[in-house]
Amino acid sequence: MKPGGAPADELDEDDWYEPPTSEQDETIQHSLFGEILDWMLAPLLLLWPMSIAITYLVAKGIANQPFDHALEDNVTMLVQQFKLADGTQAAGQLPGRAGGNAREALRGDDVDAVYYLMLDQQGRYLAGDRDLPPPQDAERYRSGTVLFRNDAVHGTPVRVAFSYIDTPDGGDDGERALVQVAETLEKRAQLANEIIKGVILPQFIILPVILALVWFALSRGLSPLAQLQERIRARPPDDLSPIDSGQVPEEITPLVGSLNDMLSRLSLSIEMQKRFIADAAHQMKTPLAGMRMQSELALRQTDHDEIHRSLLQLAKSSEAATRLVNQLLALARAENQPQAGTAFEALELSELARTVVQDWVQASFAQQIDLGFEQAAEPVMISGNPMMLRELLGNLIDNALRYTPAGGSVTVRVRSTPEQAILEVEDTGPGIPQAERSHVFERFYRILGSNVDGSGLGLAIVREIAQQHGAEVDIFHNPRAHTPKLPGTLLRLSIALLPPETPPEDDITYG
Repeated sequence: MKPGGAPADELDEDDWYEPPTSEQDETIQHSLFGEILDWMLAPLLLLWPMSIAITYLVAKGIANQPFDHALEDNVTMLVQQFKLADGTQAAGQLPGRAGGNAREALRGDDVDAVYYLMLDQQGRYLAGDRDLPPPQDAERYRSGTVLFRNDAVHGTPVRVAFSYIDTPDGGDDGERALVQVAETLEKRAQLANEIIKGVILPQFIILPVILALVWFALSRGLSPLAQLQERIRARPPDDLSPIDSGQVPEEITPLVGSLNDMLSRLSLSIEMQKRFIADAAHQMKTPLAGMRMQSELALRQTDHDEIHRSLLQLAKSSEAATRLVNQLLALARAENQPQAGTAFEALELSELARTVVQDWVQASFAQQIDLGFEQAAEPVMISGNPMMLRELLGNLIDNALRYTPAGGSVTVRVRSTPEQAILEVEDTGPGIPQAERSHVFERFYRILGSNVDGSGLGLAIVREIAQQHGAEVDIFHNPRAHTPKLPGTLLRLSIALLPPETPPEDDITYG
């Protein structure tokens, strides 16, 4: 039941809907084609309105030029008429004569209105439209130059061309007569709009063509990816040969190279697994065949002593098979931990070694071998996987006990240098010749003439675990051996020390 007595099967939408989590969002696939298309079209669609605005400004500038030239010609004409009238006038005749000529010369049209204004040296009205405002700050304009400005007449925007004229009776005060002509902007706007239409309308036709060409170009550009996909899919399942990088574009050559590296590693891993399975099957034949033979022999025997002897051999063969299987499983577990570093933890090496040595005390008693342990004076902290390190040390101790004759000794020692932790296992056995030391870490490799039961997997497991921990394993003769015939073996594991933790700031004392 829901709170308030609502049945459980009558749930609101908010009760069963779960928003997608970040993990679900990360699984959403993105199309490379779509990504490229978006990044190509988005700037295009953003720049298109900007290009229209810029085109409009350019069109206005282009439209202004011919009309400005016409205004300039009108101003020049009025200036000439003004000077002519000024040179021939009688008193009081200048305004009428100049104004009449100006009205005849300036003819408006049905679209734009034309205004003009003439002022004398003192700024008095001579002719034209009184509503046309004069320019501001006339002192900064040079005489004889036609200039332009934007202004308004009765609230209507106009374009004004004007010029100041020096006259003979202007005096020395720098006063000048003013002639200016203004025109409304309708024809200019119409011309600018025509230019915009002439530019924009073709773009509406060209833009879809551009989109189609971009789509086609992307499809052709990404076709090598599809061809590469088809070639990979057409491969047999067991074909791990490198992909030919000469048939792919330069941009995806690094991807193909990385894929080839992965295929090479995968091929090597599969080859190692095949060899491991073949070697394991070969090694398992011997104990299994011995167990079968001893069991069949015991079934045929009638003498209790012979049956007991066969059962003892059967037990030994079973023990050898069990140890071989355990070592095979340990090696497979060590080799198939690519993320072993994520399971590392801080541990004290002396304490770990002590517990492993205690597990092998009874086996050393049974073989009449003195098993000793030498602990470091200070704690030796390392980062590692406790289970795998126990397996490593167990194999070293087992290997030493097997090759050390009765009455000998095996010593496990933990010590440290300023940068490394050292784990040593030394014995008083026959030792490992210099020529054999590079081979004893191989799988199923055994030194000829050793006459010791074993599978040849112990040191292979040791090397695999050491590599996962970034450690090094070295082999030496036992420097404390007593007889030349039994030089002994010293196996040394060197692993980096764990950096000491920095104490909290509150715990630091000064002084």
